Amino acid sequence: MANNVLLNSIEHQNIKIITERSAEYGDNVWYALTFPSEFKSLQAYYPVFFNKDANTGEFFPVVLFGFEQQENLFLENGKWDAAYIPLTVARQPFLIGNQTFVEQGQEKTQRVLHIDLDNPRVNNEQGEALFLEYGGNTPYLDNVANMLEVIHHGVNDGKEFMKALLDNDLLESFTLEVAVDDGSSHQMVGFYTINEETLQALNADTLGKLHDKGYLQAIYMQIASHGNIRDLLKRKNAKQNCR
Repeated sequence: MANNVLLNSIEHQNIKIITERSAEYGDNVWYALTFPSEFKSLQAYYPVFFNKDANTGEFFPVVLFGFEQQENLFLENGKWDAAYIPLTVARQPFLIGNQTFVEQGQEKTQRVLHIDLDNPRVNNEQGEALFLEYGGNTPYLDNVANMLEVIHHGVNDGKEFMKALLDNDLLESFTLEVAVDDGSSHQMVGFYTINEETLQALNADTLGKLHDKGYLQAIYMQIASHGNIRDLLKRKNAKQNCR
């Protein structure tokens, strides 16, 4: 269970963060949340699709690392075998929280940095320091704060992106059957992708509006990412053959 607290340089002066990548540190996830402004970086390495929250009905984009629960095919000997790690994974064990304060008689809310003290990356002996010896953030912590800002704005923009897809009937469900060399198979259900026929039928005005918001590029990046399913399957077969 997470133990999220507000990060501060007094109580957490000596904390360090292990940056190795392995199942031991919670990286054995088969997909993670992403957002449209990240699609360009992702499409070179990973498949990007969409999922639907069964409770709220809300759609959101995800990036795939494997074909089944607790399978991340990019983990190799304490490293992540791709030049780009999705930000919602890279940000661990940090997250954004909200803090309420009163200024000139008015209640306001600001974003603040939280840390999960129960995350296995958090310790006092090894890894990246958060604070300088005589005060101030380390470059590592400044980078984390910047990363969380990008995630915050990206996820918020992603909600508008998903609304644009739904308003234009651009989402379609799909089922993918993946056959592995050892004879096993994995059926991916519950995912969605862009309906390319509907996309091609959109009029110039609608395409222009999508382009102006940067959504059209994200749409094409998502479609281009489909080709990475083949690479993911190669990784799956390679790991099976090594056993």
